[in-house]
Amino acid sequence: MALTRNEYCVNERKGTYENISFNPHAGLVLGEDIDLRLFMKYWKHAFAVNENDRLSIQFFDGAGTALHKIYLTDKSNHAAYDQLVAKFKADDQQTATDINPNATPRKSPEIPDSEVNLTEFHTAWNEMKDSHEFFGILRKFALGRTQALRLAPEGRATQTDFAAFRKVFEACSADQIPVMVFTGNHACIQIHSGYVNKLVDHGPWFNVLDSEFNLHLREDAVAQVWRVTKPSTDGDVTSLELYDADGEMIVQVFGKRKPGIPELETWRQLVNADLQNA
Repeated sequence: MALTRNEYCVNERKGTYENISFNPHAGLVLGEDIDLRLFMKYWKHAFAVNENDRLSIQFFDGAGTALHKIYLTDKSNHAAYDQLVAKFKADDQQTATDINPNATPRKSPEIPDSEVNLTEFHTAWNEMKDSHEFFGILRKFALGRTQALRLAPEGRATQTDFAAFRKVFEACSADQIPVMVFTGNHACIQIHSGYVNKLVDHGPWFNVLDSEFNLHLREDAVAQVWRVTKPSTDGDVTSLELYDADGEMIVQVFGKRKPGIPELETWRQLVNADLQNA
């Protein structure tokens, strides 16, 4: 079971780590079930953990912030786990782990709205060929994510609320509309592609509790909800994006799709209709 979280959202997905690759900057896990983007420069510490016979391997950055955790299930190869731990176990198990509170990257400062070249920014947005280009656009114009949404080209970003987000998830569950749920931190993004079925509220947490996928989302931490449309070579792609009070992304949801395939019309109609009725 792969677990990736940030402060307000936890994404848990059961499956097998497949199609794993690394380059000098990032790693990829592109399995049908477990789908990850790994930014390795932040990965510092790894621990093999036994919590009342629940075995895991857990990864942290230099500040001690959890990045990604791998839990064994009843379908896991426990012998392989034991071999892995034995192979990579540190010789020194006594020295305290070196923790640097400044190792977690801080949010980059935004330039004032008045200094943004809106014409060039709008052109860059509208000429995107892939939604992955958005991060580069933010860096080029020194924009924060929610600032970029506020200043987006007309019709590209509309603010809504958590009630609308909830209605979309309820409709996806009822009508079996497959989604892609992106949950991440500065070092790991985990993507669930598939259906959501069992939706459960528990205190401040909005949960998906399915057999292979769990999502735990802290509703009272959601400060902003946006419907965002970005162009691509396959047509417009629509997402729902949730942010905390500091403008940090909590979770991002798309209709399920693959490169070369247009967005699901059922997803697009659902998000647009629900926004109009919000």
